[in-house]
Amino acid sequence: MTKLILVVAAALIDENNHVLLAQRPKGKSLADLWEFPGGKIEEGERPEQALTRELEEELGIKVNEKSLIPLTFVSFCYQDFHLLMPLWAIREWKGAIHPYEHQALSWVSKEEFDNFNMPPADIPLKEFLYKYL
Repeated sequence: MTKLILVVAAALIDENNHVLLAQRPKGKSLADLWEFPGGKIEEGERPEQALTRELEEELGIKVNEKSLIPLTFVSFCYQDFHLLMPLWAIREWKGAIHPYEHQALSWVSKEEFDNFNMPPADIPLKEFLYKYL
């Protein structure tokens, strides 16, 4: 039986409709690939709680759950596990963004998405955002 991993992801969107992508650090699986910020849901957490917690830990920003806009989700089977990942759009947050857990951050226009190598599970989200923006 394949293990199910539940994670959350955010499409942080700035005033120019650019989306923030974060580069996975060396030493982690899928290192150097670009992803939407987020992370695993901890036991007892609601997905929205997990996302606001992860954004504060990873980027140093505070997000109100009421500003989360549900967009879509991806269900993707990797070799060792199955990933289920909802994606929210976020246009409002407090604080300056810092790469606390990533190698680099980049604000990307929809025309630039294809210039960034992403994990396989993130690709359908990228394609959805291309139409959304």
